[in-house]
Order: sequence, then C-alpha cells, then structure tokens
Amino acid sequence: MPEAATPPSKITVGLVQMRMSADPATNLATAVARVREAAARGAGVVCLPELFRTLYLAQREDHALFNLAESVPGPSTDTLGKLARELGIVVIAPLFERRAPGLYHNTAAVIDADAEIKGIYRKMHIPDDPAYYEKFYFTPGDLGFRAFDTKAGRIGTLVCWDQWYPEAARLTALQGATLLFYPTAIGWHPAEKAAFGAQQLDAWRTIQRGHAIANGCWVGAVNRVGLERPDGSGAGIEFWGHSFVCDPFGVVVAEAGEDEALLIAEVDLARVEEVRRHWPFLRDRRVDAYSGISQRFLGDRESPAPPSGEG
Repeated sequence: MPEAATPPSKITVGLVQMRMSADPATNLATAVARVREAAARGAGVVCLPELFRTLYLAQREDHALFNLAESVPGPSTDTLGKLARELGIVVIAPLFERRAPGLYHNTAAVIDADAEIKGIYRKMHIPDDPAYYEKFYFTPGDLGFRAFDTKAGRIGTLVCWDQWYPEAARLTALQGATLLFYPTAIGWHPAEKAAFGAQQLDAWRTIQRGHAIANGCWVGAVNRVGLERPDGSGAGIEFWGHSFVCDPFGVVVAEAGEDEALLIAEVDLARVEEVRRHWPFLRDRRVDAYSGISQRFLGDRESPAPPSGEG
C-alpha cells in the first residue's frame, strides 16, 4: 500500500464570491473561470458559495424548482472534477443534490486534485425563516459532521445555517480538520438593512471567528452577492458578500466587500499547532461532563449531579 502523501505546511485558499444568474449553465461557466483564476494565483483549494449553480431558490416554495437538482456524482462534479485534475487543486462544490425521487439535500462535494470525490457533506441544520424556506426543499443531512483528507490537507466543510452551531464546528474539528469551510448564502431583507444590517453582518463574522478560536482551526467563509428576486416580485434578499478567511485565533487575514470578488489567502497550518499549544481548549475539555449537550433543553428538568473529578 503506498504511503499517504504528507500534507502541506502552507496552502493558498481561494474563495469565489460571485453573483448568480437564473441560468445554471452560466453560473457553472462563471465558477469554472473563477476557479481557473484562483489556481493561476496560486490557490491549492478553492471553495464556491452555497448552491452556486442557481439563484437562491428557497425564497419561495415551488415544486418546479426541484428540477434544478442534480445527482452527485453528476454534471457539476464531472466538470469540476476534470478541472481539479487539470489544475492540480482541490475544489469544494456546494450543490442541490437529487439523491432519489422526492429526496433532496443541500450538499457540498469535496473534489480532490485527481478528480476523485473524496466525500460529500449534507447540510445538517435546515432553516425555515421568511424567504429562507429550506425545509420545503432539503432533507437534513444523515452523514454527520465530516473531515476529508485531500491534497490540501484534512479539511471539513459545513454549509450556511450550520455556521451558527458550535457543536458542528467542534465535531468537525475533532475529526482532525484544521481548515473549516462555510459555503454560504446569507443576506439582508432590504427592509431590515438600515436598522439591523450592521449587527447581522457582525454577528455572522463573530460566530465563525469564534469557531476558529474555540477549535484552533483556520476558517474560510464564502458568500454570494447581489439582490435576488427570483419571482420578479417582493423585496428579495440582498446577499452581503464579505467572504473572509481567519486564522486559528480568529484574526481575519483576508476579507472581501459586497461586490463580486476572488479572495486569495495563504494559510499556514503550523499556526494550528502554535495556537493550540498556548490556548489548549481541546486538552481541557471536560468530556465527562457534557452529556446534556445531546438534549434539546435542560431548563425544565432537575439539575444533574455534578461530575466527579478535579475541581
């Protein structure tokens, strides 16, 4: 059996912050062009935004939109796999997956530099909010939280709403992921932007920087941009962009604005060891005391006895 390749100590990350059109073929062509550009600028791993082949379909409930889903492997992973092999890079492709008739997922495929799909992650947390009616379309993931060995090292990917859950980041990091990607489709309801927009954006950046700090991991969050009104009526959603990369202590090393952008950042994986030595959160976890985390809520029960062990 051949020995596993030694992961690189430094990699360059590319995040494709793009505007989507109503034509899936056009979106795929744009993604291919941006991936090529990222590779030309030195990127060894490139992540696309959530559901990059379509407008954000969950603004309304429409059975016809299930026709936009595709199999994995399928057309998009075939195209991006050939591209990954040609360029010698890793590509993360977030897709609307058709698993079986009537069964669909919000999925991220991790494609290695040899065109092999190293694995898929199916979005675990599915929102249901005004203009984010994802429960109509997506079955919650059933593969759990995962990390994948790639040419760019051991990486994990979560998707959008997952980014608000520390449990998701923790369980992915505990599988050895040193770089967490969050492909995303998040934005403002235009009527709320003036009053709450700055707070919402700050909360989004803060929670993901917190995952980096708590787990001693690099984090790359990639969002779409543009005002989307897919049915031609209503206020729509103004996707705010601001894709960013932060280091294991939450320091933002690169960030985009609110327009289309290709974000390139060097990631030094030695920084993971350095931060974890000085801030050993994984070492000091009380794994004997966390049984309650698997419960929905504990406030309506008697307090459990404190765990035994050190004070």
